[in-house]
Amino acid sequence: MATLSLGAASVKPLGDRVLVKVVAQEQKTAGGIILPDTAQEKSQVGEVVAVGKGKVNDDGTRQPVDVQVGDRVFYSKYGGTDIKIGQEDYVLLSEKDIMATVA
Repeated sequence: MATLSLGAASVKPLGDRVLVKVVAQEQKTAGGIILPDTAQEKSQVGEVVAVGKGKVNDDGTRQPVDVQVGDRVFYSKYGGTDIKIGQEDYVLLSEKDIMATVA
């Protein structure tokens, strides 16, 4: 099997897709118990690193994506495709899977 070496900058989402870098989740509970990797839930917060040009409407116009590079977003738990680039985890999402921006 061939190995492909990519950088996050070389991944360009198409249409209304958004590439999000997953933000590491807290590994400790509020009570101080350290959780093993198998007990942790999938993170739902990340930082937008690349954005597609937007969805093409039926009349041929393009509807731009609502988020921008650098935004922190909250996305659907089971939405998107998980990607590992180098040592970092990313999720490639459709814009509809993004529920909110986080301040």
